[in-house]
Amino acid sequence: MTDDDQEFAGDLARLRRSIDNLDAAMVHLLAERFRCTDAIGELKARHGLESRDPRREAAQLKRLRILAAQSGLDPDFTRKLHALVVREVITNHEAVKFESGAG
Repeated sequence: MTDDDQEFAGDLARLRRSIDNLDAAMVHLLAERFRCTDAIGELKARHGLESRDPRREAAQLKRLRILAAQSGLDPDFTRKLHALVVREVITNHEAVKFESGAG
């Protein structure tokens, strides 16, 4: 193996370790986010509120798109990710509402 090959292999391994760490962090952050949204779903069910809050969703999306642009991330990707997360949150909220007899 040449020095160039070794440097390449080392760089690749280092970058992949970084990606693995970032993926783990994202999973942990999403888990914490869903713990919070689950608690919100329970509150909404107890108080007879709708699962969706379109104004909140729009405000969040606007804020996230700005953060994405500032961070060099495609704002459209952020929109897609936000839509995926919101769909899952709403599904969870509807299940809580159904289980509590409010739905």
